[in-house]
Amino acid sequence: MRSESSLGVQLSRGRVTALLAFFPAALSTIAYDNEGARLQALEEELSFVPLQVADLFSVLLLLVLVAVFLIALSVRVVKEYERAVVFRLGRLVGVKGPGLFLLIPFVDSMVKVDLRIVTIDVPEQRVITKDNVTVGVDAVVYYKVIDAERAVTKIENFAYAVLMLAQTTLRDVIGQLDLDELLMRREEINKRLQEILDQLTDPWGIKVTAVTLKEVKLPETMLRAMAKQAEAERQRRSRVIEAEGERQAATIMAEAAMMYEKHPAAMRLRELQTLMEIAREKNMVIITPATLGGEAAALTLSLLRQQVQAKEER
Repeated sequence: MRSESSLGVQLSRGRVTALLAFFPAALSTIAYDNEGARLQALEEELSFVPLQVADLFSVLLLLVLVAVFLIALSVRVVKEYERAVVFRLGRLVGVKGPGLFLLIPFVDSMVKVDLRIVTIDVPEQRVITKDNVTVGVDAVVYYKVIDAERAVTKIENFAYAVLMLAQTTLRDVIGQLDLDELLMRREEINKRLQEILDQLTDPWGIKVTAVTLKEVKLPETMLRAMAKQAEAERQRRSRVIEAEGERQAATIMAEAAMMYEKHPAAMRLRELQTLMEIAREKNMVIITPATLGGEAAALTLSLLRQQVQAKEER
């Protein structure tokens, strides 16, 4: 029994010794494992910090880009000769400009309107005048927008509307005139067209400043007839002028004959002057009455006597 008990004690001692030898190794293993877990956790924490900073920077960058985009959509600039009609969710807000102003993105919208004078060329219109003559007439219309709000809200396309209205008004006015009136009263026709167009476009916020007829095209037959009429008129005037000249010449000659009748010496002087003018041609022979020389001498003698008497009276 003692031997068995001693054997059991020895076995117990061996187990204790083995356990004592095992515990330091286990403790060291446990300590190593705890240190590794701690280092791994520290590394995970250190790696998470840059991730947080990167995410924060990305969010800030995204916010900045969104803010810049919204500001770019909000800022609007219109020039000095422009106006902006602003609508908010479809309702009219007002007219803004010129210069810089802000809009609410995706809520406000605007329509730009040019306030400068616009020139439109009215194409040729074939019109029958009051005296049944077919003519082709084209014109130029000058207008400008004076109220941008009405120009946008009262009519869809004011430029096209002004062009169509100018064409119809031109045909109506020309159709009420004779051809002679159309050719001679163009200034009055221009003024009448301008007044009619200005009155019709005033509710749209548009001012028609001027209307000018460019060209009136006539048929070839009418051009030939007008040319004949003008030629006949010129011939009539030339004949009238010629007859008037003959009448004035006859009147003057009658007065001269009466004066020659009262003063025969003047008649003789006129004859002598005529002979002198004829004698300038050296190749001509002049035959005069024989009494003309004696009469000329007597006339000369009478003139000398008159001069002597005048000197004595002085």
